Amino acid sequence: MAKRYRARGRVGRSTIARLRTLPSADAISALAIYAKQDRSYRPIKDATSCRWHLCTAIGEFEILTTASKWYDTRARVGGGGAIDLAMHLLGLSFIQAVEHLQRRTGANG
Repeated sequence: MAKRYRARGRVGRSTIARLRTLPSADAISALAIYAKQDRSYRPIKDATSCRWHLCTAIGEFEILTTASKWYDTRARVGGGGAIDLAMHLLGLSFIQAVEHLQRRTGANG
């Protein structure tokens, strides 16, 4: 069983780097069942930030995003990159999040 896990868990560094720099909008569309950008949101600190209302298999979220970071306004938790976002939105481990994003975005390497 451990051998299978190790073989399954092998992920290239280039894949991880690509997923960490995946634009927030692309990550959200790969992770959510339903997502809608709040067009009435006016950023205060970072002009590139956006607010999203989304639903995943485990719940509903209100997420603020910039190019490389995200923040869940309800849970008051944040992080950086698509992998962290997948772990948060879907309750996945690191390896599960990478594999899910690979399947949904075609990011292999």
